[in-house]
Amino acid sequence: MAPAASSYKATFKVGHGCGPSATRQLSVAIPDGVSGARPMPKPGWTVAVERAPLAKPVSSHGRTLTDRVARITWTARTPADALPSDQYDEFVLVAQLPAQAGTLHWPVSQVCEQGRTDWTQVLQPGQPASELQQPAAALEILPAAGGGHRH
Repeated sequence: MAPAASSYKATFKVGHGCGPSATRQLSVAIPDGVSGARPMPKPGWTVAVERAPLAKPVSSHGRTLTDRVARITWTARTPADALPSDQYDEFVLVAQLPAQAGTLHWPVSQVCEQGRTDWTQVLQPGQPASELQQPAAALEILPAAGGGHRH
């Protein structure tokens, strides 16, 4: 949970590979309404930031923005840098959350040396969580406390 219109540190935990295969890439789709997403670099991994045009420009900190970060992808530089299946690591980004309360879903693709897992399933109303095999990461946005832009 996080308050609306706040700066948020998102941590995506990778606890295993694809069976015995090491994770060599993690890609996070940034939900609509989330702005200013910036990845934390990881030693041994490259970071790619994919941008997409905004439907209409917005003003932020005195600048007019015409696009947004749509996806952040970390890729191991070499096979030796990949995350072994029996180890754990975290991939981190910071971003500004939208001003509206609600649930945000962060689809994640985990690509391994052999195989991949797409963590993209979204719980539907009335659906038991136990039915989801590969749920997207979810974040509950609470109404803003004080209703302002915060860092």
